Amino acid sequence: MGIVQGALDKMIPHARERRQFDQPIGSFQSVSNMIADMATEIEAARHLTYHAARVKDEGRAHGQESAIAKLFASEVAMRATTKAVQIFGGYGYTKDYPVERYFRDAKLIEIGEGTSEIQRLVIARHLLGKLQ
Repeated sequence: MGIVQGALDKMIPHARERRQFDQPIGSFQSVSNMIADMATEIEAARHLTYHAARVKDEGRAHGQESAIAKLFASEVAMRATTKAVQIFGGYGYTKDYPVERYFRDAKLIEIGEGTSEIQRLVIARHLLGKLQ
């Protein structure tokens, strides 16, 4: 969650300050839509994560909830940081701007600690049970 929140926190001032065609890029519908989508997905991922933590804190089995939260949050991180790099343009690839680091870290989260494919397998097994 920290990676995507950090990316959003860097994107908003950039979208306000960076100008194209004599106006802030945040005034362009495509940029503002990316920011709105990002904020929405971040909030949804945060709620899934809190739900999984609550289930665990209650001492209940939480494998499915944790897998759902991990899958969704890691994929949100990748989508959001990709958008951040796009909004920063060529600067987004340079080490002078933090979104480049967020982008690399998001990919690591997507593949580390259980890839998205493994999380999907865990979720499906919880839903389907043992098939044979």
